[in-house]
Amino acid sequence: MNLIEILIKGIVLGFLTSIPLGPIGMICIQRTLGKGRWSGFMSGLGAATADTFLAVVAGLGLSFVIEFITGHIVYLKIFGGLVLIFLGVRVFLKDPVKQVREKKLNKNSHHTDYLSVLALTLTNPIAIFLFIALFTGLNLLNGSKHSFSHYLVFAGIFIGASMWWFTLTSLVNIYRDKFRLKSLWWLNKITGALIGIFGLTALTIGLTSLVKILFN
Repeated sequence: MNLIEILIKGIVLGFLTSIPLGPIGMICIQRTLGKGRWSGFMSGLGAATADTFLAVVAGLGLSFVIEFITGHIVYLKIFGGLVLIFLGVRVFLKDPVKQVREKKLNKNSHHTDYLSVLALTLTNPIAIFLFIALFTGLNLLNGSKHSFSHYLVFAGIFIGASMWWFTLTSLVNIYRDKFRLKSLWWLNKITGALIGIFGLTALTIGLTSLVKILFN
């Protein structure tokens, strides 16, 4: 397998694994419509960075990280659920008038958009096990763990994930001008509620698992 082929496979892998629209996708869409294309894209770039980091952990077999996540998965689910609930409530209560005013005054903080989604994605490190399964099933990583081809795969994953978020936010931005304050109000309510439901589900699963551990 030549280096160009390895890079392309990494790009395809990064693109495809980013497509499922969970809470991160909803946040990027909501920010694109409410704050502008670059706010949404920088949020997606935070997710792409986090996913690449998790792919590196999976690909290089950083056992101490994987063991920590495996040993604390219940607590990570609880913490991640609480973060999503908090974020969902915040989005639900977001004032669209304030969003528009901040946009007009160029008060958008893109590095905050990036860091917030980066941190949020890392609170749900289950993607490590997805990448382990994909790397194993596709036999994508061969040879030494620190070979150049490995780093090409990781670079490809970041490029592919970034391409997806750029594509998504660009498509959503096309319809941005059609959204009025009332539409943004409903968007915030619906997005916030869905993110909250994701968080509540994760929290419930985590607490149920914790109860089983404590009483078994």
